Amino acid sequence: MDTVIVLFNRDLRVHDHPALAAACAQARRVVPLFVLDPAIPSGRRRPFLHDCLRDLRDSLRARGGDLLVRQGDTVAETMRLAGETSATAVFTSADVSSLARRRQRRFAEEPIEFRRFPGVTVVPPDLLRPSGGGDHYRVFTPYWRAWSGAPRRSIVGAPEAVPTPKGLRAGAIPRGLPYGGIEGGEGAARKRMRAWTRDRLDGYEDLRDDLAGDGTSRLSPYLRFGCLSPLELAACGNEAFVRQLCWRDFHHQVAFAFPDLNRRDYRPRGTTWRSDKDAEQAWREGMTGVPIVDAGMRQLLAEGWMHNRARLITAAYLVKHLRIDWRVGYDHFFDLLLDGDVADNAGNWQWVAGTGNDTRPNRTFNPLRQARRFDPDGEYVRRYVPELADVPATHILEPWLLSGQAGGYPPPLTRP
Repeated sequence: MDTVIVLFNRDLRVHDHPALAAACAQARRVVPLFVLDPAIPSGRRRPFLHDCLRDLRDSLRARGGDLLVRQGDTVAETMRLAGETSATAVFTSADVSSLARRRQRRFAEEPIEFRRFPGVTVVPPDLLRPSGGGDHYRVFTPYWRAWSGAPRRSIVGAPEAVPTPKGLRAGAIPRGLPYGGIEGGEGAARKRMRAWTRDRLDGYEDLRDDLAGDGTSRLSPYLRFGCLSPLELAACGNEAFVRQLCWRDFHHQVAFAFPDLNRRDYRPRGTTWRSDKDAEQAWREGMTGVPIVDAGMRQLLAEGWMHNRARLITAAYLVKHLRIDWRVGYDHFFDLLLDGDVADNAGNWQWVAGTGNDTRPNRTFNPLRQARRFDPDGEYVRRYVPELADVPATHILEPWLLSGQAGGYPPPLTRP
């Protein structure tokens, strides 16, 4: 094989990148490519993405290669570059979103060899089938058992050399401060992964729900952009953490079987949603009057990230207490989260709404009980809701019990 284009999408790394490794092993020339496609919604993730691309370009240049960046329709730009370089094949990582699947079908119709490789998930989304029939698992626990015993591919090392032909236009990568101040790219991701697995992994199970303690890894934005290999992370051996990676794979295999997961109810329940634009806006701005909900929503606005326990609380408040359609929440999270991912975001929202893969569709999360359990002293609330900084601990989670509202903080839209 003479020339292969490696089309990067959600796999912005050189370590454990099967498509890149295969191209470097099989082709005389390798052309790494990323297309900034306006059809792909990026929300506020775009500066973080650009950070990741700059880091990837540096890694490829250190190996004698380069990252070519183009703007436009992904298929059209890839085929244009194939014509310029006489490439005979396109290698890429397989993905599950409806947009990615449409793109893959279009490539299959082009006069070029198109090969998809694993790498976005630990276990490929189409690998496991329930023994009782069906094309995917609908319930997590049996999937977890099957997933835990499934064969794994070998982790591949970063290529020593990437033989990119000279004279090709590299293309500009826009610059801008990453949202939330979080540095993007594989270098930052691997540094955080090493520090967290060394210092915090052992305490993950006990600390992951402590809102103020922030015992989660915060690696999810790097997983979202493929700066880290989920397979490599799954080798850490910590069952509680690995189980979260399994949840991610679970949602991807659901989305593979049900590509409209982000738009249609997976399990329609006949729910009648309430339309209340003022309540929606108060929720988005963290002004619902329920401190634990508002703290989570303001963390999202400030950092482009939210503690996982807070995600459950804020989502449940929107759909179970305000009775507002889960798609309103999905869109807001997808726009703001650095780790905003179609399969994971939609899977989690539908789980909370009772229209997804939860075996208990009527499950609720009472925000006050959640706050008392996971932020009993109100430290998380004080961090993100400064109006309540001086409220005594006895009332920090229920400021409506005070004789007057603290610092202009609003009364609750609905009381827990």
